[in-house]
Amino acid sequence: MELKKLIYTVEDGIAVIQMNYMKNLNAIDEQMADELMYVVDEAEKDPNVKVVVLKGTDRAFSAGGDIGYFYDLIQAGGEVNMDGLIAKVGIVADGMKKMSKMVITSVCGAAAGAGVSLALGGDFMICADNAKFILAFVNLGLVPDTGATYLLSKSIGTSRAMELAATGRPVGAEEAKALGLAYKVTTKEELDEVTMKFARKLAAGPLVSYKNIKKQIYDANYADYKKWLDETEIPTQRECAASMDFQEGCKAFMEKRKPAFEGK
Repeated sequence: MELKKLIYTVEDGIAVIQMNYMKNLNAIDEQMADELMYVVDEAEKDPNVKVVVLKGTDRAFSAGGDIGYFYDLIQAGGEVNMDGLIAKVGIVADGMKKMSKMVITSVCGAAAGAGVSLALGGDFMICADNAKFILAFVNLGLVPDTGATYLLSKSIGTSRAMELAATGRPVGAEEAKALGLAYKVTTKEELDEVTMKFARKLAAGPLVSYKNIKKQIYDANYADYKKWLDETEIPTQRECAASMDFQEGCKAFMEKRKPAFEGK
């Protein structure tokens, strides 16, 4: 598969997946989702890959969904159907948790919307001190997708997950570490070095043990993850995407104004 929005390399047992489409700050559109599905599968199948690193660029990890695309579609009178896209990123999300190799997410700058979900989807998250996590879905009249609600409920409990999902307030790197979401916080300048040092340590570790630790944790906590993504996340997002509140939220975001939601 020709990669247009990702850079994928394998060296010394470490696969690095870099989201690299700054035109829309690494927003997760159909093309990005297809490429992520492909490389996650390739990394899992490749016996030369011992550890996987998922990263963005110095400017941003990922801005989440492509709101500009949705806005244009709404303005043209078209229907916004996210089912296919959400199904694809669901495969990516579950694939990262189910993968037999350790996955490190390396976050610099903004991780918004589905970008938060991808950042949470690894086994270890290492952040630059300028990292900012924003579950911005509610500000658009949507629900979190790419597994965010599921993962947050598992990791920080339902009350805190509810707060972050319902308020959409930003969470900085230090708070993410205090909540137990981030493994380590470092500087923007040292992020790559710290990430790769840890990746090399894991790559030199007991890989059979790591694989089976991941299997134990997956079976104990995420066995119904894909079912939840398919049967709960997609239908709830479908209802929100069909609402007038979503249209208003999307327009307000692009027009840089406060949305006037009506609960419809």
